[in-house]
Amino acid sequence: MDGDYETKLQELKKKIKSFPDFPKPGILFWDIFSALADGPTNKILQSLLVQTIKAKFPDVQAVVGLESRGFLFSFSIAAELGIACLPVRKKGKLPGEVISYKYDLEYGSDVLEIQKDSVQPGLKCVIIDDLIATGGSITAATHLLNRCGADVIGCLLVIELTALGGRQCIPKGIPVHSLITYE
Repeated sequence: MDGDYETKLQELKKKIKSFPDFPKPGILFWDIFSALADGPTNKILQSLLVQTIKAKFPDVQAVVGLESRGFLFSFSIAAELGIACLPVRKKGKLPGEVISYKYDLEYGSDVLEIQKDSVQPGLKCVIIDDLIATGGSITAATHLLNRCGADVIGCLLVIELTALGGRQCIPKGIPVHSLITYE
């Protein structure tokens, strides 16, 4: 990527705030909403995401937004690229026939769903979300999309918390690109 890309990344990074001990003691929460609250930074983030998808995943046919912050990016990116936008949501949030995938969390389990008729076999998808920590939801989404016959060609995150090792949970062979990394 070029120097303009790096300049935009630095501008974005300046606007992302962190909140210690949220939502519980010992957690440092990185808040993407602080960047979205500023119009020019919002535009910078949109530009970075589109530019990254074009450079890293040129064959993409659908952007898959994970609940809930991934939704914020998936529609506008898909609209700008002229491709499909597919939501992956928690159980019971999508109408119609859905395909489900149950996965384990640190404190129990959860279920992600996608509408059955939204995914055609061989559809080349990029999963997008605001942050990867332990990698549970992104890994579950890759399994869900594979179960539908889609081809997950990559994952694009705004923030990666590298110390938590989430990238290592994502199935091998799926490229992961993060705009910003924190320890």
